[in-house]
Amino acid sequence: MSRIIFDIETFGRDFDSLDAATQEYLLRYAETESEQEEIKDRLSLHPQTAEIIAIGLLDPGTGKGSVFFQTSGDPLLPFEEENIRFETGTEKEIIGKFWRIIKDHKQFVTFNGRSFDCPFLMIRSAVHRIQPSRDLMPNRYHEVHIDLLDQLSFLGASRRKFSLDMWCRTFGIKSPKEEGITGYEVRDLYKSGKHIDIARYCAGDLRATSELLSIWEKYIRYSP
Repeated sequence: MSRIIFDIETFGRDFDSLDAATQEYLLRYAETESEQEEIKDRLSLHPQTAEIIAIGLLDPGTGKGSVFFQTSGDPLLPFEEENIRFETGTEKEIIGKFWRIIKDHKQFVTFNGRSFDCPFLMIRSAVHRIQPSRDLMPNRYHEVHIDLLDQLSFLGASRRKFSLDMWCRTFGIKSPKEEGITGYEVRDLYKSGKHIDIARYCAGDLRATSELLSIWEKYIRYSP
């Protein structure tokens, strides 16, 4: 079966750059200064206040893939590392490349894609008036989309949901966090101009998800 793993990285806008009405809306239920700061620090989690700065795709069968990423400087020439092709572009351009690739695959795999990556991609695509080439949010029980966060919590039967990093540690998979980068540092890296570091971090998430998929299929998923 033709299938693809994908993952995104996002960058939240500076709170002060938002218009007054948006700022008021976001803070309307914040009762303390710490609550206000928490809201400001989480702008990268919402497509209304953030944009996609990297999109990674990986074929779990071949180990080959691509990472499309934004850079605030001059566009870089495409280059390849460990079977991953890296290309730069604007948010609109990298989203367009994502839709062109995913349309040719019968199944896609994510970690927390149903709650984060897919809705984010769909809303940011609409911002740029880009039509989707696939339905990223099919029925939860349809195997067109395998969300490993869903599967490893047994579709909600397990109350606690764990991060990709925790699952990597559980199964002895190399976690991208071992390189000293977490999702919380992406914003600072982007502001510092370390765009290639973000792209490589995204590629690490893809590889970890691929290994986790293999474990889930071989040892957890029931196949009579």
